[in-house]
This record gives sequence, C-alpha cells and structure tokens, in this order.
Amino acid sequence: MEFFERHEGGEKAILVHLELRQYSQDEDLSEFQLLASSAGAQILGVVTGSRQKPDAKLYAGSGKAQEIAELVKATGADLVLFNHALSPAQERNLERVLECRVLDRTGLILDIFAQRARTFEGNLQVELAQLKHLSSRLIRGWTHLERQGGGIGLRGPGETQLETDRRLLKNRVVMLTEKLEKVRQTRQQGRAARQKASIPTISLVGYTNAGKSTLFNRLTESDVYVADQLFATLDPTLRRVDIESIGTVVLADTVGFIRHLPHQLVKAFRATLEETLEADLLLHVVDTVSADRDIQIAAVNEVLAEIGNKTPVLMVYNKIDCLETHEPRLVFNDEGVPAEVWLSARDGMGIAELKTALAQILVGDIRTYHLQLQPHYAKLRAQLFALNAVKEEVMQEDGCMTLTVRLSEEELASVLRRVNLQAQDVGVHLTAKNSIDW
Repeated sequence: MEFFERHEGGEKAILVHLELRQYSQDEDLSEFQLLASSAGAQILGVVTGSRQKPDAKLYAGSGKAQEIAELVKATGADLVLFNHALSPAQERNLERVLECRVLDRTGLILDIFAQRARTFEGNLQVELAQLKHLSSRLIRGWTHLERQGGGIGLRGPGETQLETDRRLLKNRVVMLTEKLEKVRQTRQQGRAARQKASIPTISLVGYTNAGKSTLFNRLTESDVYVADQLFATLDPTLRRVDIESIGTVVLADTVGFIRHLPHQLVKAFRATLEETLEADLLLHVVDTVSADRDIQIAAVNEVLAEIGNKTPVLMVYNKIDCLETHEPRLVFNDEGVPAEVWLSARDGMGIAELKTALAQILVGDIRTYHLQLQPHYAKLRAQLFALNAVKEEVMQEDGCMTLTVRLSEEELASVLRRVNLQAQDVGVHLTAKNSIDW
C-alpha cells in the first residue's frame, strides 16, 4: 500500500459544490459558504458543476478534479472544501491530485463544533464525534502506519502502528462514552429535581442562525453569545426566568440544527438533545425571511423525529422586523390552543404574545381570583408569590389578607391541594373537573 504525508491545510479555501441529478435533495451552496465563513475560511474561489452521480474514485470526476487543481495552484489555496460527504478513499485520492488538504461537509461541521465548544461536556461530545469520524480514515495520512516497531527499545507487541492507533482510538472512544453517560445521569438528576419542584422546562430548538439565542437573551435578560453565523451556540445554556402567570420556568438554549446533520453528531450530542426530549414545551424558532424556510423546518422536524421527540411544539416565527408587514400575532389551532407566534426577538415585538401563549399552554386559561387568607395561611401565600401570580395584596385590620391573583383554575386547585386547603377556605368556587376533592 502506498502511503503519503497528509497536507497540513490552512484557512485559504476553494469550495466545491456539485449538483447530482440522481438525488432529489442537494446541499445548499449559500449555506455551505456560510458554513465555511463560520469556520474562519478565507474563500478564494467556488467551483460548481453537475454530474449524474458521484465518481467512485474522485467524487467530482477526473476532469473536474483537474480544474480544481489548477484553481488551487493559481490562487495559492491550501484547503479544498467539498459540500458533500466523501469516503476516506475519495479524500485520499483527491489530496493526491489536488496536492492540498481536502475536507468534506462533515469534517467542516466538526471543525466548527471544535471551535465553538466551551464547556467540559461540549468538548467531550466534539472529541467523540471527531474520533468516530476519524476511525474510518486511519488508513491514510501518516507514512509510519505500515511499519512495525523495531530496534532496541522500539520492539512492540507485534502489532503494526496502524493497529496500535486503532486500539488507542477505540479505548479513547470508550472512555469518552462513559464520561458522557455520567453527564447524562447528572442531567437526569437535575431534571428530576426540577420536576419535583414543579418547575416547567422550555427548550428552544430550530435551524442554526434562526435567532434562538437572541430570543433566549430577550426572555432571560442574559447575554448568551449571539452572532450572524452558523452554530454560534454549541453548548446548552439553562436559565431560570419568571414569566407572569406561570411563575418560574427553566429556559434551555440548544445547538442549532442543519440539513443532513451528520449522524454521528446527532448521536454524540444526545446528552444535550435530551434536554429537548425532557422539556414540557419546545419553541421551534424559525427564520421567517429565509428563502429555505420550509426546508429548514422539515430538517428540524427530521432531527426531532430521529431523537424520538414527543414534546408539544409551539412554532415561533422570528425576524418579522424584516418583513414588509411586521405586526406580531398569535395564531390558534382548531382546538383553540396557541400554535404559532410571529415576533421579532431583536426588537422585542411579539414577546407579550409569546408569554400569553406560554401561559395558556403550560398553565391553561388565566383568570383573576380574589382570595381571603387567614393569618396562618402563610404557606399558601408563599406558593402564590413563588408562582408570580399575586397582583395585589391588602392587609386587613384583623390580620387577614386579601390577595388578587391571576392563574388558571387548574393551577389554583393544584396549589390548594399542596397546602391541604379547599377552595371554600379561601372564599372562591372552582368548577374545573377533578380540580378539588369536595
């Protein structure tokens, strides 16, 4: 077998995008350019073409490969990025012809993820995905792989260097998988604690660069990193926030999805995506002005189906400030349940409508009640304040309290049950089915 030194690569890149007539869905060139820019590539040129199907040896065919090689020499590029999934053999053959580093779409996404990961968990997930991607590519790239150790101090257990590298890689994958399993267990404990405290969780999902982090910052008044680039957010971020008529909720900002997301990334990031699975509600944030809006929605739904999601979804159409008619609105389905919210996370338009929708979905029909509390009902009073439901409180001369609260009938019934009180004890009458055991 012939071995060669793999090229180092760099930031000066040529992009290659081919339309394959045998496939109904091709990758998007503009999205690929944004991916390359997000990775920090300096794009020196774009090569496009059309084929019936990929060439088994060079993917692009010998003629197109020669055209790319000439452009590489003319521009001084040190990297060629393919907007396609290449086999290890195709990468190896292309690097011989082009005489520079070759990276496919999956490798590019992995590189972006490696740049973005900040937390311990994020770094574990990225390394695991990279190693699984590398495992099929160990056959090439180093001149020493076919040699067995020899000489004083160099004699090994009788395996080739390639076999040693594969064994070490496998051991590392096992170790990373075990660490991520511990992370998953820790997340489960955190979720169990929130469920015990009756704190609902809302997860933001959506196509990358749809504006999830901007909406997250708007709702939580925090400063999660926001940029007009793909995968600006990689590590999951959780914040507690008080929302009127709901109380305390946990808001989770998750990694953005993308069309044809590499399968190993979905598997490697399952611990992160479990925040999505265990949420009480998903906010599917959509870039309203994107020309590929419907395709992006379908891509997100595909990934959600792959991880087995059964959580209710509220569609959030973002960036309405970029539309000619940009009035925020709340759309209900045939059952009268909020189904869509049209808003601008950047300008704050429609946030009130979003909070109304969240309250109706998570809590139910909001009503105003006037409760008469005895002095020894302090536990009930504390729980109502914790829900952020108290709008007014008036102290009476006899030490009793009149509380004006806004929450659903079901939530009020639930609070009363938790403190072993009945509706008539606080001067109200509840009609919700099964809300109170009279």
